[in-house]
Amino acid sequence: MATVPSANASELSAAPAPTTAVRRGAMAVLAQARAEEIEQGLRAVMDAVDYVELRSPETGLVMLRGRIGGDGAAFNLGEASVTRAAVQIASGEVGIAYILGRDQKKARLSAVCDALWQSKKYRDAVERRVLAPIRRRLDAEREHARAQTAATRVDFFTLVRGED
Repeated sequence: MATVPSANASELSAAPAPTTAVRRGAMAVLAQARAEEIEQGLRAVMDAVDYVELRSPETGLVMLRGRIGGDGAAFNLGEASVTRAAVQIASGEVGIAYILGRDQKKARLSAVCDALWQSKKYRDAVERRVLAPIRRRLDAEREHARAQTAATRVDFFTLVRGED
């Protein structure tokens, strides 16, 4: 009978590999993108992406859980719609996407983008043509929101009243 080596605590709590962290960042950008932005960027990378749907986009519900104070007892907060998709491109990379909401087109495009990002051949093109324009738009929207918030800022100060 073969034994499976057990993982020690330091292996279980290890930080993700650098590529995993960067991939998470790319997927976070795609999560905030519009389907049209992803589609337009993918067209700039290559004319037609050859892929096979491993899991066609499907929508379901997930239970959102919360904790009071971050360490209190968990409670069910509510449900949210999530759409997922999985594709495999011709070179073998598998792309997976989970999108908040019911946009099946966006889930499929995000999965294709994830698969292409994993391919060393297409990663730079995906970064430049798909992710960079989306990041610029998101940064501009955040800056606009900051400017609007700053315009309504009120500086309070205290006057000390003294007997002169």
